[in-house]
Amino acid sequence: MKRFFTGPAINADLLVTMLGRHHIQAAQEFAYRDLRDHEDEFSRETVVCVPEADYERAWQLFYAEKGDEL
Repeated sequence: MKRFFTGPAINADLLVTMLGRHHIQAAQEFAYRDLRDHEDEFSRETVVCVPEADYERAWQLFYAEKGDEL
């Protein structure tokens, strides 16, 4: 598995769902075991990983077009 995204849990949940719709089996876990004072369950930092074989395809789906817009 290769790290694909690090960000708020609410974004990670949506990303994992969208990756699943493209038949990419993603896994997510919290970056830190304990909640920090400023975090709630939706803003908690989360890491999403994808299989190395699917990394390039996932990147193309979610980042390639946005990179061209910059």
